[in-house]
Amino acid sequence: MTADEFQYFAALLEKHAGIALDAGKEYLVEARLGAVARDGGFASVGALLQDLRQNAMGRAHWLAIEALTTNETSFFRDEHPFNALREVILPDLIARRAASRTLNIWCAAASTGQEPYSLAMLLRDRFPQLLNWNISFLATDISETVLARAREGRFNATEIGRGLPPEFRQRYFTPEGDGLRVRDEIRRMVAFRAMNLIGPWPNMPELDLVLLRNVLIYFNVETKRNILQKVQRYLRPDGCLLLGAAESTLHIEESYEVVHLERTAYYRVRRTAASPVSLGLNWAV
Repeated sequence: MTADEFQYFAALLEKHAGIALDAGKEYLVEARLGAVARDGGFASVGALLQDLRQNAMGRAHWLAIEALTTNETSFFRDEHPFNALREVILPDLIARRAASRTLNIWCAAASTGQEPYSLAMLLRDRFPQLLNWNISFLATDISETVLARAREGRFNATEIGRGLPPEFRQRYFTPEGDGLRVRDEIRRMVAFRAMNLIGPWPNMPELDLVLLRNVLIYFNVETKRNILQKVQRYLRPDGCLLLGAAESTLHIEESYEVVHLERTAYYRVRRTAASPVSLGLNWAV
């Protein structure tokens, strides 16, 4: 891959997905785009990029972008945040919402579904009282390809073996082909939708819990700030925002305060910050 080809694709990726590629990532781009080039009938990645440059933005461009936005995921990824959800965050939110019996959740980087399904299983297993609640659980991703897989809820043995407790495998999965499929009762809990975090945002209800984990690390500071400001406008004053272990709002967006728990933390809106407002487009979930 030439320097010019890398520069072109890095600019395309940042413009349309907000992801900043550092110099030295040529090998990553070439590896990820190799399959896209082969599937499109191109002799090389260079030929693919030449075609993209010569044509208006379309499906081929988005397929190339998606190849760089498909990230690492697994069931119950990072033990400590899920422990905090089970023992502290969710019990507190459920107690606060007992009168309305309503809980609104957004998983902002759903990928192939392991994270939202992990949370859905945790809700069903640990908090059976929620069966009669009105729960809105939205899971989004920029990639339609991974969302199609997430909706299907089918996982192979390797994916199942990464983080899924045996008791959950027995309780919430059924054998199908060479792998397992999430039971309907769990799949029906989650609504998967396509969403670009740097594009227009849909109208969502005021949110009680937002999982924006291992996403901000791919954006520049300005994009991080814009995303965090939008989240703040949706998040209830006593709602919770979870970021990845390597992520923080510190020195980026000061409308949040951190709440430290044992071996993890979450964020909430400072009491002086603005109240939630509706943004973006209508979106029925």
